[in-house]
Amino acid sequence: MTTRRKRVPEAVQPSGNLVRTSTWAGLQKGDAVAVSDTKLRSASWQFVAHVRNVATGDEWIEVVGGRSGDRSLRSFPPSRVFAPTKKGRRSSPPVSLADAPRLPLD
Repeated sequence: MTTRRKRVPEAVQPSGNLVRTSTWAGLQKGDAVAVSDTKLRSASWQFVAHVRNVATGDEWIEVVGGRSGDRSLRSFPPSRVFAPTKKGRRSSPPVSLADAPRLPLD
């Protein structure tokens, strides 16, 4: 006989005090994001997960990417994660997704 385990949905995977979700501020896993102050030129990033420590209240965003061909997993505070912008289009200062989430249009 096989042992059946209770499956935890991919969206929420508790690990001790950590709650990891694959959606955040209108983003889903694999969506392109921009990250400020990485000191990497021409880096591209994709959203992986939002992680929250329920014991301390800390939260961070996991992204994958970097320079062309690089697939490093990195973590950043939500205030450093932005929606990607087109080059040359900066009429106003960018607002992080933590302050202005992308909401689905219904």
